[in-house]
Amino acid sequence: MRTFIVFALFAVVAVSARPDSTYTDKYDSVDLDQILSNERLLIPYLKCILDQGKCSPDGKELKAHIKEALEENCAKCTGTQKSGTRRVIGHLINKQATYWDQLKAKYDPEHKFVLKYEADLRTVAAH
Repeated sequence: MRTFIVFALFAVVAVSARPDSTYTDKYDSVDLDQILSNERLLIPYLKCILDQGKCSPDGKELKAHIKEALEENCAKCTGTQKSGTRRVIGHLINKQATYWDQLKAKYDPEHKFVLKYEADLRTVAAH
């Protein structure tokens, strides 16, 4: 279950990606609501990608793809992953702001990518 959690949680990473293609859709059917509502599942992965805790193999894979997905506007994501990414980021912005700020500082310190999404995602997550 933990393997599914990390990939579904951020929906922007995959075990492997083919060049000029999409990330694998292997984890697209995971229930994001369950993950986002359970901090025991969510927080360890956040700490992993922030270099504040141990990483499972799938956590390491997540870390390896976050920056690329952010910089490329999730270009290799499937439709389900794009939708899931918006939900997860909206959740982090609205309910885990401290972790969201830390993620921005680590993966987008110049705020080149995240600011264009924040206002929209605050609204989306409120619904």
